[in-house]
Amino acid sequence: MRSRTLFTLAAALLCAFSLQAADLTVDEILAKNAEAKGGMEKIRGLNTVKFSGKMSLGQGMEAPIAMSKKRPEMVRMDFTVQGLTGSQAYDGTTAWMVMPFMGKKDPEQMSGDMLKEIKEQADFDGPFVDYAKKGNKVELLGKADIEGTPAYKLKLTTKDGTDSVVYLDAESFLEIKMESKRKVQGQEIEGETTFGNYQEFGGLLFPMSIEMKAKGMPAGQTITLEKVEINPSLGDDLFKMPEKKAEAAPAKQ
Repeated sequence: MRSRTLFTLAAALLCAFSLQAADLTVDEILAKNAEAKGGMEKIRGLNTVKFSGKMSLGQGMEAPIAMSKKRPEMVRMDFTVQGLTGSQAYDGTTAWMVMPFMGKKDPEQMSGDMLKEIKEQADFDGPFVDYAKKGNKVELLGKADIEGTPAYKLKLTTKDGTDSVVYLDAESFLEIKMESKRKVQGQEIEGETTFGNYQEFGGLLFPMSIEMKAKGMPAGQTITLEKVEINPSLGDDLFKMPEKKAEAAPAKQ
């Protein structure tokens, strides 16, 4: 009898969630998502932000990492591996990178899939805020179970044509997982990103743990944030592509 009661309760809860999912529109779900993060007033009041932490590289290796963002579409990431610091940035017009690990010490412009990806990262408020004005499309695909957590399943198509599936916790309305396809060196890779350990800074919630891995793989790279700075002073020059260093003239014999 008790088992039947529990089964009936579970079925009722599942039914209730199904009805809730059907009752909420995409815009209502995204409004709750924005409210869960701190509200649109707080989101609009954020003009610059800087994240710092570390990224796991496997085999016990870690790399310090920092990301700076500025309205409307500026982003820069710096990471240090074995004493060498690499950078990737977009100033709203030009995307560039410096990769000393690959023997390239001079800045180079990004193009193709890398340019497309960093422009998406530069979207200051994320793809859901004002999604229609940005040319993005969001579709509710129903509900899903993410490791025991009921979630809303949303299909996001950006203006540039990139498709992703984003899962929002049905209770908190925060992002918990994203599935997307990316091209890496010409090959399409299905990836999964998991978000967790949300913490508040300046009245806004940010995920402090971000795990990225290829779909079906047991592990990948994990970014663990340690500090979030709200509205720090960030000059535009931080994001602009530096000039190539002039080569030293050969010594006279």
